[in-house]
Amino acid sequence: MNLKALKVRYRQFRRWQKRPYEVAPLSDVEHTCATCQTHYTGNFCPRCGQSARITRYSFKTALLHFFDVWGLGNRSMFRTIRDLMLRPGYMIRDYLNGMQMAYFPPFKLFFLLTALSVIVEHGLNIKGENMIELKRQETLANVDEGFSDAQEQERLSEREREVETKMEQYYRKMMTGFYDTATSYPNIFGLLGLTVMSLPLFLLFRKSPNIRFRYSELFVSLVYSNNMYSVFIILINFFCLGERVQLIGTLLYLMPVKQLSGYSYLSTFFRFLLAFLAIMVLFIVLVALLVTLAYFFI
Repeated sequence: MNLKALKVRYRQFRRWQKRPYEVAPLSDVEHTCATCQTHYTGNFCPRCGQSARITRYSFKTALLHFFDVWGLGNRSMFRTIRDLMLRPGYMIRDYLNGMQMAYFPPFKLFFLLTALSVIVEHGLNIKGENMIELKRQETLANVDEGFSDAQEQERLSEREREVETKMEQYYRKMMTGFYDTATSYPNIFGLLGLTVMSLPLFLLFRKSPNIRFRYSELFVSLVYSNNMYSVFIILINFFCLGERVQLIGTLLYLMPVKQLSGYSYLSTFFRFLLAFLAIMVLFIVLVALLVTLAYFFI
């Protein structure tokens, strides 16, 4: 395929990205609803909402109902994931503009992907590794390394060594408790992280060129962006490609916000950077406060 053909394909892809989702055309066949006996033309009964495609119950019907639980029905999860990977910002735009029946709900998708991510990290991957336990052991090793300087311990007095030991026990307990809770309830920590990040991002993006965000709209946009990132992380963890690839994947957060807001990639990056620095400053202050309180009370 030559360069000219590639340019044509790319322009077609860009037009598809920006075009809103198109629903199926209305049927002109007359139907009688089996539930309420209403006579109508179209795809759904205007009185009770039952689909015109419902026929006598069969194994195919049972299978379709089973798949519908996982998002293969009218609000397709797989269509939502496809659009999140290929046209995330424009998909979120369609959803915020009211096209909500075409896409899987953001919070429901969030919890489903979180559950799938936990399953993959607990061993459902090509290597069969329990990544949660490996990360936990690495965290404990890093904690122990901070207290393993023997020469420094010799220079401390007995009282100082006693305080150091208590600090080590407290810090180790705090870190392991935090990590165990975070891995046991990742959805809660995920929502908490999104809530904290949404505050500075709202101030930086609320008057974007393409949209004037409400706080709730920005939060839903971040949930969908996190869903896009979760799909990427699940694939990375399933194929055991390592944390460096995950770090590169964090740049994916820029794509949906850039497409939705209308800022350039550079402007979007600096706004994310400012929000991240604000959160880091707050986090450092909180950690310093906890360490100070621990020192005086222990």
